[in-house]
Amino acid sequence: MHWLRHPACIRGICKMMNAVGRDIPEEILRQTGKEVFQGVHHFDGYTYKKHGPMTQCVINSGGSKLVESIHEVLVKCGIRDGMTLGFHHHFREGDFVVNMVMEEVHKMGIRDITICASSLGKAHDPIVPYIEDGTITNIQSSGVRGKVGEAISEGKLKGLAVMRSHGGRVRAIETGETVIDIAFIGAPTCDDYGNCRGIGGKSDCGVLSYAMVDAFHADKVVAITDCLVPFPNFPAHISMTKVDYVVVVDAIGDPEKIATGAAKPTTDMRKLMMADYCTRFVVNTPYFKDGFSYQTGVGGASIASTISLAKVMKERNIRMRFGVGGLTKPMCDLLINGQADCLLDTQDFDLDAVENLKDLKHFRISAGAYADPFNKGAVVNKLDFVILAALEVDVNFNCNVVVGSDGVITGAQGGHPDTAAGAKCTIVITPLLQGRIPAVCTQVTTVTTPGESIDVVITDYGIAINPLRQDLIECMKDVDLPFKTIGELRDIAYSIVGEPEKVRFTDKVVGIIESRDGTIMDVVRQVKKFEFAEEWVCGRMSLQKRNYRNSR
Repeated sequence: MHWLRHPACIRGICKMMNAVGRDIPEEILRQTGKEVFQGVHHFDGYTYKKHGPMTQCVINSGGSKLVESIHEVLVKCGIRDGMTLGFHHHFREGDFVVNMVMEEVHKMGIRDITICASSLGKAHDPIVPYIEDGTITNIQSSGVRGKVGEAISEGKLKGLAVMRSHGGRVRAIETGETVIDIAFIGAPTCDDYGNCRGIGGKSDCGVLSYAMVDAFHADKVVAITDCLVPFPNFPAHISMTKVDYVVVVDAIGDPEKIATGAAKPTTDMRKLMMADYCTRFVVNTPYFKDGFSYQTGVGGASIASTISLAKVMKERNIRMRFGVGGLTKPMCDLLINGQADCLLDTQDFDLDAVENLKDLKHFRISAGAYADPFNKGAVVNKLDFVILAALEVDVNFNCNVVVGSDGVITGAQGGHPDTAAGAKCTIVITPLLQGRIPAVCTQVTTVTTPGESIDVVITDYGIAINPLRQDLIECMKDVDLPFKTIGELRDIAYSIVGEPEKVRFTDKVVGIIESRDGTIMDVVRQVKKFEFAEEWVCGRMSLQKRNYRNSR
């Protein structure tokens, strides 16, 4: 077994230690009915029965599913206290759907709502008062940014925030662990019978990948659109067979914040250096050969590494079989230039990616096909390389991508644990220092991706290979790159800025970090507040700002 009962149990504080050495309170295990994390492959071969939704037959409908307003559709769906509402995040910081639905739910006096969203961001700051007054009591999301994350970290959410990877969210819904009562799908175009497409309107987002599991498994499915088109809106990205009602509103999002202009290569010399390190590492692995597969993020260093890799591919006449992920212009350029056979798309980050969907070799895939560990297979398992980022990496290669250096929830798991577990070579690019905060440290604030899934860490001060990957160490022995141990990178960071004082938390657990298999990777506790204390200095009374997160 990978888990152990913590010695603190004999003192009356019962905890279980999981496979990454994090103590999980038994109270949380009882409350959630979950197990502690026991390793990335613990559930390999597990069998289960997928959850099916309640379905209302439509035989003589009159040919339309149009409903006048969000209020009316909530009534038709039987909204009541304690329900779980599903949302997708393809509109990102331009999203209006979550806010407009929750505003109406609040007006109706409905309480104790669970929001199950593929992600929440700064666009959703307006729902914080609904957390404070008990309209929203639970949140399930890939991650939370902005004031919602702050509210959770301050202990304002009555229930638990459950942080899941993209694949983990699909798993939770398909197994019936999370039952979505009403799913709201923001549709850039939709006909009156519920055929939804991610393109063709003023709020184009390209794909609706994260909403597909909601459409298949929610008891009620509502399409919200600002562009009603004639039937049939084919080929439908989400079919009329899954949609109960359609509501037309003035705007479902801010187009300027949904998909930005083309992602531009970075001019930051530090990021360019890390991108160069990454490319040189990739091309010296045995996986860099004709027909390789690749996924990268949208950060400056990641985009730069894709561009530099394309140059090497052209020089060596090596083609990429497929690229995956949230896509940007540099990945689409590989397809346009004939350097990639196809792209598998779950999210579009810029207008170039949305436009490139017209290419017949640019395929939309669901979040389940992309990353669900409880499928009969997922695309992530076919990846050769994935290039990721991290807020923190510790000496055991554990990564934190959710909790900031101040202990506040400010990020998202996204596909980080999914791709890291699936890829043959998982590379994390991060500057050694984030401001004056070491990104490589002794112990991360919160574990979101376990070290056993991370193969390489690339910083501006050197590259560390996980000792578990002796094969990669061997193939790099004659490569002219600044290799160091992860401990050496930690020591360099501490020598520059000192060892940071640990963030202090209260005992209250405000959220859990789920492994992609549904076990508990870590917990997130309420952050202790700053206070002021009076002190005598040189015979005079002064007020000195102190961080009393350290005091009990």
